[in-house]
Amino acid sequence: MRIPFNDLATPHASIVEDVVAEVRALAGSSRFIGGPAVEAFEQDFAAYCRTTHAVGVANGTDAIELTLRALGIGGGDEVLVPANTFIATASAVAATGATPVFVDVDPVSLLVTPASLEAGKTERTAAVIPVHLYGHMVPPADVLPFAAKYGLAVIEDSAQAHGANAPAAAQNEALDEKARAGSYGVAGTFSFYPGKNLGAWGDGGAVVTDDAQLASRIRSLANHGRSEGTDHYEHRYIGRNSRLDALQATILRRKLADLDSATGQRRRVASVYAEALAAHGIPLVAPLPGVDSAWHLLVARVPGRETVRRLLDEAGIGTGVHYPVPCHRQHAYATDQTVSLPAAEQVAAEILSLPFFPHLRDEEVAYVADHLAKAITAL
Repeated sequence: MRIPFNDLATPHASIVEDVVAEVRALAGSSRFIGGPAVEAFEQDFAAYCRTTHAVGVANGTDAIELTLRALGIGGGDEVLVPANTFIATASAVAATGATPVFVDVDPVSLLVTPASLEAGKTERTAAVIPVHLYGHMVPPADVLPFAAKYGLAVIEDSAQAHGANAPAAAQNEALDEKARAGSYGVAGTFSFYPGKNLGAWGDGGAVVTDDAQLASRIRSLANHGRSEGTDHYEHRYIGRNSRLDALQATILRRKLADLDSATGQRRRVASVYAEALAAHGIPLVAPLPGVDSAWHLLVARVPGRETVRRLLDEAGIGTGVHYPVPCHRQHAYATDQTVSLPAAEQVAAEILSLPFFPHLRDEEVAYVADHLAKAITAL
């Protein structure tokens, strides 16, 4: 049996004809940048995220950077970022001229906590970026009180969490109401990289927010700083070219219609994995209580990871590591080698991403779990 780490081809097969028909219509319209296709996706995605506005941009990294710039965050400011995230979270901060300050995470959930945020706070802190790692949301209650205490902006890095939910923090929310990923900060940022739960057939990203002024400024910055509703060659800000093209918007809108169904399948596969791994005593990185994870990745913690990966590969099982080097140990950011973030450093050596996609069969999960247990036993 051979089981790939991910399979993007199978779920796309069922929508190819729909997408081709829509692309033909798009070709006839010649509206390839912006236009009705992008506007329709933005409206649908904002509604899906339970926000008022969505702004399509070129990729998830730009989504974070443009949001920070629109908030006026830059040189002299610091932004709190978890150490165990993809480097894009940090590089987006650095691109504004601000400094990413890496904080440790909870050793079980691998998410930021109020205590870890407090430990990283200085007089220059301007914002915090909670990362909803592997699709597991950082609950609003773990971020918003801390941010309100110090007057900090909260930008949710939701690149791995399309459709995730967590218990709402607001006192006036109904008891059964939950916050959707991207909806509780001043803005939420998303990536539509092909491997994401909502993935394009190329690159793409978006910012969602309830702040109309912030959305307008992000839209302007992403379009060469143009002033909306004025002459095409009037530029209010120093902007850049970071636009979601109509082709990707068309594909994303079609896939958005199936996202909840695919997420439900991911949750079912995750539950099968959880039972199978528990039978072998192998810990799984799981969401916090009350969180409905988007389950972007299925991550176990194992000893002797490189040996285990080799043995799994020999058994035809693909794996990944997300992420093997904490950001504060990356060459680009490791300016102070005395900084120690013990939880992030420990888990970086143990985490192993297993094959995971919505149509993974139960017998394939059992095969992976059995061979993983055998590999660990062989150490």
